[in-house]
Parts: sequence; C-alpha cells; structure tokens
Amino acid sequence: MPLLRLEKVSLAFGHHTLLDEVDLEVGRSERVCLVGRNGEGKSSLMRVINGELGADDGSVWLRPGMRIAHLAQDVALNTAVSVFDVVAGGLPGIGQLISAYHEAAVRLEHDSDAVGLQKLSDLQHELEAANGWQLEQRVETVLSRLKLDSDAAFSTLSGGWQRRVLLARGLVQDPDVLMLDEPTNHLDIEAITWLEDFMLDYPGALLFISHDRAFVRRLATRIIELDRGQLTSWPGNYDDYVRRKAEQLETEARHNALFDKKLSREERWIRQGIKARRTRNEGRVRALKAMREQRRQRRDRVGKARLQLETGELSGKLVVEAEDVNLAFAGNTVIREFSTTILRGDRIGIVGPNGIGKTTLIRVLLGEQPPDSGRIRCGTRLQVAYFDQQRDSLKPDVTVMEAVNEGSQRVTINGRERHVAGYLQDFLFPGERLQSPVSTLSGGERNRLLLARLFAQPANLLVMDEPTNDLDVETLELLEELLMNYSGTLLLVSHDRAFLDNVVTSTLVFEGEGRVGEYVGGYSDWLRQRRSTLAATTGKPRKSPAVAKTGGTSGKQDGRSRKLSYRDQRELDALPQKIETLEAEQAELQEKASNPDFYRQAERETIADLARLEAVTAELEECYARWEALES
Repeated sequence: MPLLRLEKVSLAFGHHTLLDEVDLEVGRSERVCLVGRNGEGKSSLMRVINGELGADDGSVWLRPGMRIAHLAQDVALNTAVSVFDVVAGGLPGIGQLISAYHEAAVRLEHDSDAVGLQKLSDLQHELEAANGWQLEQRVETVLSRLKLDSDAAFSTLSGGWQRRVLLARGLVQDPDVLMLDEPTNHLDIEAITWLEDFMLDYPGALLFISHDRAFVRRLATRIIELDRGQLTSWPGNYDDYVRRKAEQLETEARHNALFDKKLSREERWIRQGIKARRTRNEGRVRALKAMREQRRQRRDRVGKARLQLETGELSGKLVVEAEDVNLAFAGNTVIREFSTTILRGDRIGIVGPNGIGKTTLIRVLLGEQPPDSGRIRCGTRLQVAYFDQQRDSLKPDVTVMEAVNEGSQRVTINGRERHVAGYLQDFLFPGERLQSPVSTLSGGERNRLLLARLFAQPANLLVMDEPTNDLDVETLELLEELLMNYSGTLLLVSHDRAFLDNVVTSTLVFEGEGRVGEYVGGYSDWLRQRRSTLAATTGKPRKSPAVAKTGGTSGKQDGRSRKLSYRDQRELDALPQKIETLEAEQAELQEKASNPDFYRQAERETIADLARLEAVTAELEECYARWEALES
C-alpha cells in the first residue's frame, strides 16, 4: 500500500493550468525527485499534497495516521526566537510547552530563585500529564544529530544554517514522508554532502525538488517529471531519465510534425470549396474539425532560453597576479600567503564554506580590497561584469524591461543592436511580463533577469557569485555551454559540483586557517588530487576505484606491460554477455515500473522490484568498471 496517492488532480491559476488530471503514488522508503522547468508547478504540487493548497478537482489520499513534513524553498521565518523554539514549534500544541520548559531551565542556570523553581516544577508536571518527555527528548536528539546550537537566535544564522534548523523542525515530527523544496539552495558543498549522507540513511519516504544534478544523482531512486501539466514517472537514476527523456522529446517532435503536415494537407483540401462539401466527404470534414480541436488543445513545450554574451575588447594577457597576499579582519585570518597568476581565458572556480571569505578573495583580486601585505597587480583593458547572488543590483520597483539596460530600449549584443523586448524573449520573458515590477518575479525569473542584465554589458572579465540558484536544469546547461565557449576570463563562486566540473579550468579551494589551494580542473579533479595527496602523506598506495571494488590488478605493474592471466582473460571474454543480460533485465524492470498499474500491485512486490532494479543498476556499474580495468 502506498503512503500517498493522487488521482486525477487538477489545478489552475486563471487560464494557466499547472496540473491536468495528474496521478501520483509514493511508496515507503522511496526517494523521489520531482523535476521540471521553473514555473511548471512543482512547489504547488507539494503544497497540494501537504494540504496547504486545495486542488480544483481530483482526490488526494494519505494513509491514515501518516505524518508529512514540508521544507519550503524560501526561508520565510525570521524571528528573534531561539533555535530550540523554532524546532520545538514543529510539534503542534506540545511544542510550546516544551519550549517554555527549556526556557525556564536555561533561565535558572543563570539566575536561580524561588519563583523560577516553582515555574519549572509546574511545567514539569504539565509535561508529565501530557506525556511530553518523550517528545522533549526527540527535540534534543534532532538538535544533536544536526549539530545545532539550541540557544542561538534563529535570525542571526546564515541562510544555510536556517535551512538546517527548519529541516530539524520537520524531522521532530518523525514524518513518514519528508518533502524538501530546493534543499541545497544557499548551502555550501560541505553542508550539501552532509545532507546527502543524512537523507541516504533516512528511513521514511523522501519527495524532493532539486536542480542540483550531483545531489539528484546520489539520492533519487525515481524521477517524477512535471511537464505541461502532466506527471510522468521515470524509474531508475537521473542519467537514465535524461537519456529516455531526450528520446521521448524526439519522438514527440516527429509525431507532431507528421500531424501538422496532415492537418495542413486537409486545410488545403477544405479550401477547394464545393468538392469538399459533397455528402460523401462529410466524414472527412468532421475529421478535419476534430484535428483542429486536437491541435488547439495541444500544449507545445516552451522554447529554450537563448543566451548570448556581449564580449568586450580583448584584455591584456595577464589578468591578475597575486603574490604573498595576507588579509585579516578583527584578528581572524581570511587569506594567508596566497599567490596566483590568472591569464586571459582562464575560468577559475572558487570553493569553500559559507562565510569563509570567497567574496572577499574576489574583491582582493579585483583591487577593491587592499591586502594587509603582499602585492596585487591587475592587467590592462579589464572590463568587469558582476553577477551578485543577493541580486542587490535589481531594484524591486522598476519594471523587467527597465532593469536590463538602465531604462534604455535598445541593447547591443556582439555588435548587433536589438530591442530590449526581443532580447528578453531569449531569456523566456513573454511580452505580458515585461511591464511587471521586479518585486513580483520568482527566484528563477530574477536569476534569468540578472543574467540578461549581465550579458548586455561589454565584459572581458565575468565575476559570477552563485549564478545557479533557482535555475532549471535546461537553463543551467545552456549557461554552462555559453561559459565554456566564453573567450574572456571567468571567476566563479559556486556550490554546484556538476556546474564546476563542466565549466572551470582550475579551482581555488579554501582549506582552513586562511590557506587557499590551487588545483587544475573542477571540483571532482580537486577531490581526486586531494585523495592522492592524502595517500602520499600517509605512505599508503592508492588503488583505482575499479581495482579497489573488484579486487583485481591494474594493467601495468612496475612500469612494464602485464599480460592478463588465463582467469582474467576468461572473465573479460564473459563480461559482454553478462552486461547484455543485465541491461535487458534493467530495461524490462524499468518498463514494468513505468506502467501506471505498477504501484497498485502488492506493496512487497513493488519493493522487491525496485530493490532488484537498484541491484541490477549497481551490478552493471561494477561490470563496466571491471571491464575497463581488465582492458586497460
């Protein structure tokens, strides 16, 4: 039996349909990722499940007694109450009593008096009467597991720590289903990997929205896509979804083209006049009317954003040179003995925990913040364009059109002058949104508007501070492609590991105590180099992942080519057939799981099929790794 079920659920705002008779089931222990473009209605679907938003039609069924916790995308709570009070507030009714007891106990630690002791005693009796001690212990346990300071003021925490507190608020409910909306937004990489580990061990069902591809790859056991009002289930991992979705869109485009061609032919026929209205052709006329209605109801996929960047004049070969730079604030070392040389065309990623000084490092490199000691030399003919993660450069009271180019109606992109309205269409802003004030835009829309504003400026040095927040995957991939082909220089602060891997040529990593290490390649390359360094310092030889997993040996030994043993050769010869068999079983299980009736079978059968699918996928990965190891 599933934990929740949606049947024929519909939801629309005005003429815009978000959900069109959608069905959904979520079973125990599933980790389901909900994907789709910005504005498709993913957050609204979560609110429908949680009961915060009523559906226009259809039914929402939850297993009796089931508990749901929902962590929304935006951190709306900004009060001066303590972390303990926020977390205990996740327990309706009894939470206020637990908070009052905690507050009285803390007060007595600092100022013990008879009135305080009596109040604490009264609260103890109330907790005992309400069987609240077990719940109070649950609050303390969750605070400890998430490493939260119970007495800290919630409003003083960073965005990442506030999200961790709100996650704790949801977890104290001991939910059967945990719903997370963009949980990695504003988290640094350390916090993201912590959240991944935590969610992998979570015993309940997980339904989450995320555009962080590395996060989705590691967690999701099934992908649910919301596209043009329809929900589609894609069993398997994220990469399976990407491949099969591309095939589906290609098939859809081919079918639509054939349909449109037939409709055009019938329209030409009907315009012939009297011959089309003869009695024996009335059926064909009725068929044409049906085709017209079918075409009218078809919801075409919104086009992709088209990103172009106004490139400035060529900068000098040297962009920035730093030599033995040191900087400290109030006795805290931010940068220690840092040296680097950035040349034209370099794409530099900057990685480190929130608040460690990444933005400060950029200001030092640009000459905006003088160091305490050391030397900074900036190159010639630099034109800097800055993407601010706080979006402070967007004035909330101006319109979308006015925000792009200081109110000018024209922009120049790569020597070609364009009207702002047409330029904004490339960033998926329809005509009716151009006169809307910036304050009414969603997070994703503000990010796209900031990109439009940034790319309209002539620049040969791009500085981008967390540009990926709130962007859907398609826009992310287009931005990646644009930056990879950018001829200027890029300084990129990001916690999106896949984005870093795909874009940057080298990475600056804050490694503690003000030390900034420089590594060739992206985030994964840094991890690999760090592991090599650790292995070298401990004196232990490292095995490649494939060798470590399978217990085999590498293809070379002591610098000499080694011939495979008879046993290894037999294994290599058998692997293609084994892989083919596993791939066939994987395809069969995926097809079975995509059937609408899959989650209506007995729960133990559903769990067994999903477990087998996961096992087959893991075994395939091991076979691929073993094949690569043997062939090398």
